[in-house]
Amino acid sequence: MSSSASLSDRVKSLQLPNESASRHAASEVVAWLLCLALTVIGGWLAWEKWTPQQPTKLLEAKAEPVANGSDANSGENSAGASAKPADIKKDGLVHTDSGYIIPAHQILVSPKVSGMVLTLNVEEGLRVKKGDVLAELEKVDYDADVRRSQATLQLSRKRLEELVQGARPEEIKQAEAELAETQANLDDLERSYKRNKDLFAKKGATEQELLSSEANAFAMRRRLSKLNSTLALLREGPRVERIEQAKAEVQQAEADLSKAQWRLDNCTIRAPISGTILKKNAEEGNIVNPVAFNGSFSLCDMADLSDLEVDLSVQESNISKVFKGQRCKVQPEAFKDRSYDAYVHRLMPIADRSKGAVPVRVKVRVPADEEGVFLKPEMRVTVWFYRDEKPAE
Repeated sequence: MSSSASLSDRVKSLQLPNESASRHAASEVVAWLLCLALTVIGGWLAWEKWTPQQPTKLLEAKAEPVANGSDANSGENSAGASAKPADIKKDGLVHTDSGYIIPAHQILVSPKVSGMVLTLNVEEGLRVKKGDVLAELEKVDYDADVRRSQATLQLSRKRLEELVQGARPEEIKQAEAELAETQANLDDLERSYKRNKDLFAKKGATEQELLSSEANAFAMRRRLSKLNSTLALLREGPRVERIEQAKAEVQQAEADLSKAQWRLDNCTIRAPISGTILKKNAEEGNIVNPVAFNGSFSLCDMADLSDLEVDLSVQESNISKVFKGQRCKVQPEAFKDRSYDAYVHRLMPIADRSKGAVPVRVKVRVPADEEGVFLKPEMRVTVWFYRDEKPAE
C-alpha cells in the first residue's frame, strides 16, 4: 500500500507542472496579441492624424494623369474632373506635368572690392531699380590710393612737359655767356704761352714757366670744348628716347590712377538690374571679400520676378509631345483660381539618367501688377501643354 500511494503521489506531482506551463504559455500568446492590436490601432490613428484630408474625387483626378502617362485622353479626363480655372481649356491638351518656379536670371550681388559694410539698404522682398545704392563700404584706404596716384601723375606730366619744351632761353643765354668768357680766358692763356715760349728761346723764362702756361692753355681749350657741346645740346633739346620714356611714365601713372579710382567707385554698390531682393547675406559691420570662400563674399541675391520660368522634368516616354515654342498654361498649386500664359522656352540638351526624364524650361508671362505676388521662386505649379505653338507677339 505504501508503495502504490507513493507512486500515485508521484504521478500527480508530475501532472501539476504541465497544467501550469500550459496556462503560462496561453497568457503569453494573449499578451502578444494585445500588443499587436495596440500597435495596429496606434499606427492607424497616427496616419489619420498626419495625412492631409483631400476630397476623393480630386485625388483620383490628380492621380489619373500620372498613372497613364498624362496623354491627350487622360488630360481631357482630368481636365473635366479637377478644379481648374475657367480659362484652362481641354481642347488640344496633350500633356500635363508639374514643376517649380525659378527666376530666369538670379543674380548674386557681390562687391568688387573688399571692405567693411558701413551702410546696407537691403531687405528681403524690397524692390529696387537698376542703379539704386544697395550698400556703402569703407573708403579710407581707397581714397588715399587715389590721392597718391593723382600726385604721381602730376609729377610725371611735369617731367614730360619739361623735356618737350627743352631748355629755357635764359639757360641758353647763360651757357653762351659762359662760353664767351671761357673763350676770352683761352685767348689770354694762349698769348701768355706764346710769350713764355719766346722768352724761353731767349733764355728769358724758365722751363717751368713754359710748361705751366702750356698746361693752362690746354685745360682751357678742353673746357671750351665742353661748353660748346653743352650749348649745342641745350639748343637741340633732349633726346627722343628720354621724351618717350617720360611719356611711358605718364601712361603708367594714368593707369594707376584709373585703377585706384575704380576701386574707390566700387565702394558704392549699386543694383545691377531692376528687381526684388530674394535673400540678404550680410549685415552692417561685416567684412566682405569677393575672393573669400569661408567668409562673406556677397551682399544679397536678387532677381527680376517679372521674368520667370518653370523648371520641370518630362519623362522620356512623353518628351515627343513637347517642343520649343509650344503654347502652355501655368497654374500655381497655391492659387487654383489663377493661370498664366506660357510657352516652352527650351529643352535641355542632356537628359537626367536617374529620373529617365528631360529637363524643360517653360517661360511664364507675368502681368506687371502681379510681379512677385502670386508666383514666387520655388513654388510648385502645374503646366498644361497644348499641341499648337504660342501666338505671335
